[in-house]
Amino acid sequence: MTAYAGKTRRVLFIVENLPSPFDRRVWQEATTLHGAGYEVSIICPVGKGYEEKYELIDGVHIYRHSLPLEAEGALGYLLEYTIALFWQFSLACRVLLTRGFDVIHACNPPDNIFLIGGFFKLFGKKFLFDHHDINPELYEAKFGRRDFFYKVMLAWERWTFKTANVSIATNESYKKIAIERGGMPEERVFVVRSGPKLDRLRIMPPVESLKQGRKYLVGYVGVMGKQEGIDYLLRAARHIVYEIGRKDVHFGLVGGGTSLDEMRCYAEELQVSEYVTFTGRVPDKDMLEMLNTADVCVNPDVANEMNDKSTMNKIMEYMALGKPVVQFDLAEGRCSAQEASLYALKNDAEDMARKIVELLDNPERREVMGEFGRKRIEETLSWEHEAPRLLSAYDMLFKS
Repeated sequence: MTAYAGKTRRVLFIVENLPSPFDRRVWQEATTLHGAGYEVSIICPVGKGYEEKYELIDGVHIYRHSLPLEAEGALGYLLEYTIALFWQFSLACRVLLTRGFDVIHACNPPDNIFLIGGFFKLFGKKFLFDHHDINPELYEAKFGRRDFFYKVMLAWERWTFKTANVSIATNESYKKIAIERGGMPEERVFVVRSGPKLDRLRIMPPVESLKQGRKYLVGYVGVMGKQEGIDYLLRAARHIVYEIGRKDVHFGLVGGGTSLDEMRCYAEELQVSEYVTFTGRVPDKDMLEMLNTADVCVNPDVANEMNDKSTMNKIMEYMALGKPVVQFDLAEGRCSAQEASLYALKNDAEDMARKIVELLDNPERREVMGEFGRKRIEETLSWEHEAPRLLSAYDMLFKS
């Protein structure tokens, strides 16, 4: 067992936006630490399929709390975050009095978990910040403005970094923000990418029925939110069907979110609903069937400052399955995919449509790009390459 001052190292993850073990990054981190001898607990919200308030899974203790709403507006988010903060503090006290913890591992969004981390630092606990999203840019992407709440996001981010003993970033762009905007010493910022685990992302035979009788399938997996660009993808689908005249392409979109119903209605408005399957949130088996059947996978994330600096898990999942990718030309997306992707002009649905058709009509190129992506994941970007960096961050944390 990993010891700290003669005792087992104990870690408490706090996650606000997704349940465990559904949140793949958090689950990979938690199970990696458990495998290294740490005692791990997680506080997170309930979710579909994850309603139990307490579970022990693969040696990890999971404490879940209810959230009364899935927020959309700024005031809605404020209410959600306030309620979540109450439950996080209450459950953290429960864990402290029962299992105990030495470290709070805070996973944003939001960036207000520093309030809990700062409180428990008064009692000798350590605070690690796991920087999943750049929330000021996320707020601007959602609401299109830099107002009072945007300034609140900047303040929370700054206070989070000031509270943290160590922080981990998902890419070099986030590391730069931690150092330059957050004031973190460079040696205390560790890049731990959200690399996929290849034993989970299994290559499987296609399920032809998912193509709905058509020749080709274009796949997507991810959140259905405003900044995810599903509207661009639907406009690309319309251009493919009605302007290019391709009736042989179906689109399989996997994932849930606050914009799912809106996007279903938008597909009807664009008269492409018969060419699009929205699955909602589904188990891994269904997701893998859709992506393994896809001929091309897409990442339509809107070109903005948030997405330009963020690493999207879906891109690396596509690559792990050997699928060629089409996405808008964003810095971190290009850094991840390199030659495994074609890059459409930013926020240009018609160019995305042209790039998709270009790949559908070139099976040899699809195969070469897919093989490049799979090899890049195997040799560089899979979780087995990232896990040692996580453990190094914890070694630094416990030495401080």
